[in-house]
Amino acid sequence: MLKAVIPAAGVGTRLLPVTKVVPKEILPLVDRPSLQYVIEEAAASGIRDVALVVSPGKKALVDYFRPAPKLEGWLRGKGKTELAGQLEALARLARVSSVLQRRPLGLGHAVLCAEKFVGRHPFAVMLPDDIFDAPVPCLAEMVRLWDRFHAPVISLAEVKREEVSSYGIVRARRVSSRVVRIEDMVEKPRPEHAPSCLGIVGRYVLPPEVFPAIRATRPGWGGEIQLTDGLRALLRRGPVYGLVHRGRRLDMGSRAGLVVASAYFALKRKDLAPEVRKGLKALLGVRA
Repeated sequence: MLKAVIPAAGVGTRLLPVTKVVPKEILPLVDRPSLQYVIEEAAASGIRDVALVVSPGKKALVDYFRPAPKLEGWLRGKGKTELAGQLEALARLARVSSVLQRRPLGLGHAVLCAEKFVGRHPFAVMLPDDIFDAPVPCLAEMVRLWDRFHAPVISLAEVKREEVSSYGIVRARRVSSRVVRIEDMVEKPRPEHAPSCLGIVGRYVLPPEVFPAIRATRPGWGGEIQLTDGLRALLRRGPVYGLVHRGRRLDMGSRAGLVVASAYFALKRKDLAPEVRKGLKALLGVRA
């Protein structure tokens, strides 16, 4: 069974000042932290062993997924059995552990920190800034592609030409309507230099051979060890595939993205949607 690695050591500078004391990965989307949606995707994809790559001071990320028998008992004593059940289910969602990244040296370095946890097996990398909502989990589809090709699989999305400098961009040829074979990739190119508008978005299924490839990678864009550069080394050894995701992708890496994601998940909930919709209409000056 695959394991999952979630890099979560970042400072969250785009969401300061709140991330001065609250890790961005546990900022709430309605009543659940954004990280929970990511781990729920892992669990729905058959992955139950998850390591969070964290920086010093981010102990709360792992604590959130641990059992809380005293709180659960108190809730049951107050007759709040549904809430107690939700907490129990949360602790059973996955085995969540942590790996320390002492210095922020880039995404490639964060993945490398989890080498001992992964061992000599294929594994998933899930970036918590990207939350996917689709009938079939994005990662589950990628795992199926791994089982088919036994080669690295990367999640892709069509992005606007003016936005390519915010993404790793691939050059690829189509295998089917949503699957491509990647021929090259570049980290955050200028629009005029981008080989396509297919951007890498937050999910990877990788072989353990990526670890020596990352170790051999010199610092790249931004002076950091980029995962994209390590993947380019894998390209020289064999095929790498991309899956163009379907469904909705929510970007948790910005203030606006956090607000939009919160509204999106609130409007999906039957217990909240009518009141939230009414409140939004009032704010926007639309008659309810």
